[in-house]
Amino acid sequence: MQFNTRYSTLSPKLYHHQLPSPLKGAKAGHFNAALAEQLEWSDKDKAQWVEICSGQKTFEEFEPLAMVYAGHQFGQWAGQLGDGRGLLIAQILNKQGQTIDLHLKGAGSTPYSRMGDGRAVLRSVVREYLAGHALNSLGVASSNAVGFTSSEQGVQREKLELGAMMLRTSDCHIRLGHFEWINQYQGDLLPEFTQKCIEWHYPECLDTEQPILAFATQVIQRTAVMISHWQLVGFAHGVMNTDNLNITGSTLDFGPYGFMERFRPNWINNHSDYQGRYTYQQQPSIGHWNLWQWLNNLVPLCPANYDKEQWKDDLAQCLEHYEPTFLEHYKMGLSQKMGLPSFHKDSFDCAMIFLRILQSEQLDYTLSFIRLQNHEYEAIKDDCLDRRAFEGFLAQYESIREHQDIITLDAEMEKANPHYILRNHMAQKAIELAERNDFSEVERLFTLLSQPYLKQPELETTEDLGPLPSDVPEVMVSCSS
Repeated sequence: MQFNTRYSTLSPKLYHHQLPSPLKGAKAGHFNAALAEQLEWSDKDKAQWVEICSGQKTFEEFEPLAMVYAGHQFGQWAGQLGDGRGLLIAQILNKQGQTIDLHLKGAGSTPYSRMGDGRAVLRSVVREYLAGHALNSLGVASSNAVGFTSSEQGVQREKLELGAMMLRTSDCHIRLGHFEWINQYQGDLLPEFTQKCIEWHYPECLDTEQPILAFATQVIQRTAVMISHWQLVGFAHGVMNTDNLNITGSTLDFGPYGFMERFRPNWINNHSDYQGRYTYQQQPSIGHWNLWQWLNNLVPLCPANYDKEQWKDDLAQCLEHYEPTFLEHYKMGLSQKMGLPSFHKDSFDCAMIFLRILQSEQLDYTLSFIRLQNHEYEAIKDDCLDRRAFEGFLAQYESIREHQDIITLDAEMEKANPHYILRNHMAQKAIELAERNDFSEVERLFTLLSQPYLKQPELETTEDLGPLPSDVPEVMVSCSS
């Protein structure tokens, strides 16, 4: 590995150095060999992956640390938070020369654990491991993981569960909540911290007239793009607190996430979300709200020769990039999923009609787009109670596609519509087997989700292709992990 130790060059007020606390009886769960290769792990590192991913081995080049940050949780100020069960154990360069964080989750209690035990359970580790892999394979910016380990050590949650650890990777673990903590508790650190964030993640902004405004605009736009991609693949994060969004617009901190099955935009996939704040349909507006909170923490960075009220107005102007960026990418992506030309004036309206049919008929989001892609119009209509509504949509749809380059449009559809998403019941089956020390289903899903846009009949099962029957209870997920 090539190390780029930089976070520990910041003020020690921003972190706490400590070693991980290994679990008893650590054993192999699953190893992401392709990612380890991308990160240029040596043969020795690969041979010791269980030790690395279970906290038994650290690196001389980097002293592990827990970050401190703050945040708004479910819309309320939560005060100081931080890495309560995770440690940044290294920062290394990948094959492209990009700095990647190695973050060990479940590594034991830290000063920021807030009465927690600092552990993670196998159930949540398997879910996050598979979800990061799934999103990356779908082309959605996200954390990933090199591997995870199980153990013989029990961890108490609602019941006694197996403890586990995961070595997560991300291009950035600096969250919106870092700025909230600094602004609230250590305001003198804000200028240098912001400068480092720009140097490390947005160096092109240094050449602009106002680097901080350029930086804010870039963070806002990347976040908008990420959320548009979530919407397009039907992903609901579940806990979009300000401490769970980072500054590079890559998905972070999976808890009670869910991939949309039957199209219900108001579906609450986190049963701890009693008000439905973080439903699928709320994600774009919550992203906007979080970024507004974040921008307030940049107000103290007003340059000396700048009018403060004008500075506030200019920061607010940065946020005006959010909605058009989101809509541009969402509309473009939705047209691609539909096989419609993005330039046609009626394409988006036609797509909205299709989504309303999916919603009213409670049809599966992913499967319905695959059927549309395969021109299986009768199969969709047969699942509709209001067949005339679908016939009306189909007439408009075919009218727009008439005289277009259908071959190109259909080829674009194949790039935009996955055959496979990580449905909750798929993950649950893998978890139940893993808890019996059988990781074969984790391996099968990992392989299947590696190429979600490619049909894999030799590997798939019937349960991978659609929701469970309506009379089977949904798999419910909470924040407990």
